[in-house]
Amino acid sequence: MSDMSRRRLNFGLDRFSGFYLLAVFIIVFGIWSPGIFLTMSTVHLLASTQAVAGIIAIAALIPLICGQFDLSVGATANLTGLIAVVVQANDGWSVGPAILLTIGIAIIIGLANALIVIRFNVNSFIATLGMSSVLSAFAVIVTNSQSPPVVASAAWNNLTQYKIFGFQVIIYYLLAFALIAWWVLEHTPVGRYMRATGGNSEAARLSGIPVKKLTCWSLVASSALAGVGGVLYTSLTGPSLTFGSTLLLPAFAAAFLGSTQLQPGRFNVWGSLIAIFVLATGVEGLELVVSGAQWLSEMFNGVALIVAVALAASRQGKSLRRWRRMRGGDAGPGGGRRVLSAERPDVQAELTEPASLTAPSQDRQDFV
Repeated sequence: MSDMSRRRLNFGLDRFSGFYLLAVFIIVFGIWSPGIFLTMSTVHLLASTQAVAGIIAIAALIPLICGQFDLSVGATANLTGLIAVVVQANDGWSVGPAILLTIGIAIIIGLANALIVIRFNVNSFIATLGMSSVLSAFAVIVTNSQSPPVVASAAWNNLTQYKIFGFQVIIYYLLAFALIAWWVLEHTPVGRYMRATGGNSEAARLSGIPVKKLTCWSLVASSALAGVGGVLYTSLTGPSLTFGSTLLLPAFAAAFLGSTQLQPGRFNVWGSLIAIFVLATGVEGLELVVSGAQWLSEMFNGVALIVAVALAASRQGKSLRRWRRMRGGDAGPGGGRRVLSAERPDVQAELTEPASLTAPSQDRQDFV
């Protein structure tokens, strides 16, 4: 069978497999438990409970596009959410100042991560993993290992629980953040520079892209968004001492699984959101079948992360082999050495390292 015939018969499985999997979940669990699963209450529940997970997934996605990991997003959300509750319940702060304080703290955390990664040349995986442990210790100090009291404020509750068209307002926050992130990453020079940096930082640097600055701001944006997610989580569900750890794994599972959706081989916002809700639908359905299994969510998300990374790696390997067959060599235009993007080697982020360190400005524009 020819390549063209195979493309006709794959029914978009290379881009829309998440939708097919979601349809399978809906059909199977709908038949299994139609009176519970196939209801609008399930839709509303998934929308509200997964909104924060979606925000944290976007927070994790931003540094990934720039070639960095931020494993502190869960701990940042945990600490900022707890601080927002403590200053209101114990110190009498109003909602607005409490939110501004926590976002400011989250930005400081992001700057600290950037300082460690850029200034001290520590791998972002190690740096943010260590920062996560430090933030967990601060959470214990702030709360004195005791769960803070619930904030008795209508404004605090309405921040996430106010309903619009039957859905809690938190889902609209997720859509707003997703639209902003999508526009910046896909339709602005900053987004193109970030993808170039994530593809090959050295080639990007030689082409005049401010790699260190982009790395810094990606980590700061990630922490700030995680801080917002933490505030929204505690407003929605109440304070918890350890909720941050439950957000980390689904966020990265969604980011990597999302890289196989819509734009295969690229981390993308909408693919990540599709992954979040597909995974949540699967977990929700399984919990109806296997009632009382508290381990189910962690196992499902862990397996999903492994499978997602394996699929992404397999797709990248196939793209690399196809690219090499198509190009038949490694000579780039202008005598330079062609450098392949780690994010999408086949089409989108192919980079060409200039033969001269003093490449003209037009070459820098063509590079991006």
